Amino acid sequence: MLAYTYVSKGDFRLMEKPEPELRDGKDAIVRVELASICTSDLHIKHGAVPRAVPGITVGHEMVGTVETVGSEVTKVKPGDRVAVNVETFCGTCFFCKRGYVNNCTDPDGGWALGCRIDGGQAEYVRVPHADQGLTMIPEGVSFEQALFVGDVLATGFWAVRISEIRPEDTVLILGAGPTGICTLLCARLKDPKKLIVCEKDQDRLAFVRKHYPEVTAVTPEELPETVKRFCPNGGADVVLEVAGAKGTFEMAWKYARPNAVVTIVALYEEDQVLPLPQMYGKNLTFKTGGVDGCDCEEILSLIAEGRLDTLPLITHTYPLEQIEAAYELFENKKDRVMKVAVRCQPEER
Repeated sequence: MLAYTYVSKGDFRLMEKPEPELRDGKDAIVRVELASICTSDLHIKHGAVPRAVPGITVGHEMVGTVETVGSEVTKVKPGDRVAVNVETFCGTCFFCKRGYVNNCTDPDGGWALGCRIDGGQAEYVRVPHADQGLTMIPEGVSFEQALFVGDVLATGFWAVRISEIRPEDTVLILGAGPTGICTLLCARLKDPKKLIVCEKDQDRLAFVRKHYPEVTAVTPEELPETVKRFCPNGGADVVLEVAGAKGTFEMAWKYARPNAVVTIVALYEEDQVLPLPQMYGKNLTFKTGGVDGCDCEEILSLIAEGRLDTLPLITHTYPLEQIEAAYELFENKKDRVMKVAVRCQPEER
């Protein structure tokens, strides 16, 4: 089968590999129908994910059809349409029982797919702990609608859940890339008083203004005056930092009011500085870390109900044979790209 492979820093290649096989009774093999490219894949390419293993198939955003299951799998069966979770988790360890599945202590726990074990930018993928890592796609929900459930949408849902957003809050989201948009979609479910999105890219600002006209979308230069206008208590009640760009960590705490919640969603490629003397007295609560992707069933229900819609994010579609062109487009933000869907099965299927 074809599989896009991490060879070494800066070197991804489309290669022929054997189809995966079951290794454990809890495994499932999924025929990948659609995959997508995530900024985290680019972090691997740039050498910013030390735990990534050379030789693995990359990709952790995918949906498909169950091909085979191990003897201990009970929740899915061959033929089921499924969303694949970015994380594999056992469901029984200390962290899993508390919903902290990103910190699962199983050898394959946490972010393994496309990082430490073969992922889904391929025709087939082996999913360990399939009962936890696969979620049935409801009838009437397409593969395209479900494509981002297991990662980027789960990230936005998790970030909003831990940010404690209340109806009276003004919420500031830094970054309007795909994860920023998914965070925005999930924040809207909380019905806050005001949503502000800050983004320097004019195409992404235009995307927000077109699809979510009730949201105030501004550039970094416009942000100080916008915060002054809408935030009478010295800053936003909740800030979600989803950009991960130079200076955005500083913006996150500067534009938060005293005693606000600041949630760091972004994955940085460089260390960030926490200037405690400057922040003294703001009494901020910081929440950080990788997504705990254990809400996929609820997210799919919201999609089925029409309350979450990420279809506008899919701006380009490529076959797996052209995935290198898809990466070049996505990494260089060409042609107003937001997210790329990759068709992983040959046309004759």
